[in-house]
Amino acid sequence: MATVRGCLLPEDVYYLIDKHVWAKPLPSGRVRVGMTSIAGKLSGGKLAAVTISKRKIGQPVEQGKSLATVESSKFVGPVPAPISGVLVQANDKVTADPNLTVTDPYGEGWIAEMEPSNWEGEKGGLMFGAEGVAAYQAKLEADNISCA
Repeated sequence: MATVRGCLLPEDVYYLIDKHVWAKPLPSGRVRVGMTSIAGKLSGGKLAAVTISKRKIGQPVEQGKSLATVESSKFVGPVPAPISGVLVQANDKVTADPNLTVTDPYGEGWIAEMEPSNWEGEKGGLMFGAEGVAAYQAKLEADNISCA
């Protein structure tokens, strides 16, 4: 796991950098999605709520469109989907403890699992591996963002 400007950035996830979200394919064919450590920092660092509407489960979500909402004392906003697909499972752990998305964003703090509709087509537009970390570093430097 790389640390860039105090932000944790693993090389084994795909990033939609401008939206500060990630996607990780699972052996089942599903894709697990979540917020980056940067998103947690930008939202104020301590989340009060993560909400995924039960109506959205089983429904398609387009890449870049909201799949959940996060709320902190400083921020209320959407969690954009890093890929297009059907939302199949919400992470109940983050509903019970929203700060998992900040303290363990790439582990227990994932937001949802999706059945991708065009993984092969969309993953090329996401950043991955060392190149993804380098691209994210450039974004953090350009926007003067630090997690420290």
